[in-house]
Amino acid sequence: MALDIIATKQAPAAIGPYSQAVRFGELLFTSGQIPLGLDGQVVDGGIEEQTHQVFRNLKAVLEAGGSSFNRVIKATVFIKDMNQFAQVNQIYADYFGDHKPARSTVEVARLPRDVFVEIELIATVIVE
Repeated sequence: MALDIIATKQAPAAIGPYSQAVRFGELLFTSGQIPLGLDGQVVDGGIEEQTHQVFRNLKAVLEAGGSSFNRVIKATVFIKDMNQFAQVNQIYADYFGDHKPARSTVEVARLPRDVFVEIELIATVIVE
């Protein structure tokens, strides 16, 4: 079974030697998304603005790969300051609604471009 590389102009281009996502069979693995706008620049604002941008990027990548938030089975959240977990968690809940995929949340010392949050997802895809 071959890997399908997913790329969309509706999310910022990868900033390194990786793909926005990879589809393997009925699974879609997104790369970690950080709060970059389509221009490749970190969005202005704090943790809330950055988290919303990460979810906008993830939505675009999921859709390009034939998936959506309600098909996510695992999320990994990397956060720079666990004291901001409540804000991230509320925004996360807004995007997922009643759907509750498995999740890990990890505080890290530093993220690319010194952002506050990065999120990666594993989802199933719509098979036609």
